[in-house]
Amino acid sequence: MYNSLKRIAKFIIPKSVLKKNESLFRRIISIKYSGNNHLCNICGKKLNQFVIIYDKDLLCPNCGCRSRTRRLYDTLKNGKVLNGNVLHFSPNKILYSKFKNLDIEYFSTDFEHEFTADYCYDITAIPIDDNFFDVIICYHVLEHIEDDMKAISELYRVLKPSGSCYIQTPFKDGEIYEDSSITNPADREKAFGQKDHVRIYSVKGLESRLNKVGFSTEINNYKSNAYFGYKEETLIIAKK
Repeated sequence: MYNSLKRIAKFIIPKSVLKKNESLFRRIISIKYSGNNHLCNICGKKLNQFVIIYDKDLLCPNCGCRSRTRRLYDTLKNGKVLNGNVLHFSPNKILYSKFKNLDIEYFSTDFEHEFTADYCYDITAIPIDDNFFDVIICYHVLEHIEDDMKAISELYRVLKPSGSCYIQTPFKDGEIYEDSSITNPADREKAFGQKDHVRIYSVKGLESRLNKVGFSTEINNYKSNAYFGYKEETLIIAKK
């Protein structure tokens, strides 16, 4: 139902109106999904089910967060790591709202103007002094960046000593797969899974690139959890 209503809404309601009233529309739609089988740990909505979207991920109909967003929020909240200066690339709207209200210096950025953010930083040339951020959140960003080593070097440069960078991308087994000759969006989608991706990392491959600039790395492999709508996933915490 959710996906059908979304398609209909996009067809008959102007994009500007949808964006302005997104929270209201979500609250109305989520009434149908109310129940006690599941819980979104971000917005607190109890659900009879999560919404299965196009890539088989589990979406909260009330706040629009994906499974990886809920897991990230849980990891950061339970770890009590959000303090000082925090840099967040391409933040989910609900996390942006949550983190803006914390007692931290929150720097949200999105280079393509697709997400709600206060800044527009180029990750390969971050306009911030060395050793500035206590925490960096870089979720599903590096697979979009052609010069990822420059981006990784910048993340290392602006992170404080003893700071932590939370990194996730799509992962595959084996080696990193990238081919700079593939530039057509349709070909990129076929090769890398999405039209604006330029590679598919392996966990070991990305870890190696992070280590190369000086990061120490911690690999976290999480299991699924039906109640909270978590899926199996891997998170890399890179430390300086």
